[in-house]
Amino acid sequence: MSHNNLSAVIFDMDGVLIDSEPSWQVAELNVLSQLGIPITLEDTLQTTGLRIDQVVSYWYQRHPWDNYDNTATATAIVEQVSIEILRSGEAMLGVFEALNACKGKGLKIGLATSSSSQLIDAVMQKLAIRPYFDAICSAESLALGKPHPEVYLNCAVALGVSPPKCLAIEDSFNGLIAARAANMLTIAIPAPHEANQARWAAAHQQLADLSQLPDYLYRIDN
Repeated sequence: MSHNNLSAVIFDMDGVLIDSEPSWQVAELNVLSQLGIPITLEDTLQTTGLRIDQVVSYWYQRHPWDNYDNTATATAIVEQVSIEILRSGEAMLGVFEALNACKGKGLKIGLATSSSSQLIDAVMQKLAIRPYFDAICSAESLALGKPHPEVYLNCAVALGVSPPKCLAIEDSFNGLIAARAANMLTIAIPAPHEANQARWAAAHQQLADLSQLPDYLYRIDN
């Protein structure tokens, strides 16, 4: 894959732009515990990067509960996450430098997330970054979320850029698989406690945080 014809950078949202994973974990723990699921904070890590209806389905398959209503449960979790983000959400390290570096290089900027439009709105509002984005795509209404590549392919179409000319930035393995399946260049920025796992070798590049992106873009250009 040639790197010097890069035309677009597509960001995942949760764990890449905003430090929302703790909010997700607490919301999932609260809502699922109330349903009687024997779940721990550590258990919530198993579903990182999955769309919320897939998360609810995942736990229902393992610990079925009465009066199963995927939509109601998913909505309850999303509501809690949204409130948390607006109250205390913080940008991940290097977000603004990364977005400005992309703009400075004339790259189009996209968002490809499993999260709902409600959460996208909350994050865009909290971080005040919506003007940076040329295309925002959610997998919420697609038949399949990540690790299926559709949300990435849709974002490439919305940006008017062919997938091999897109760089996707992910923090979850499910997201990385989706971006690789879409035939994009990939960067993994896993959570620090997961950074040493061998599976991140599936990414073209691994970074510690987004503050390293400007230097990476400079290097592949030269």
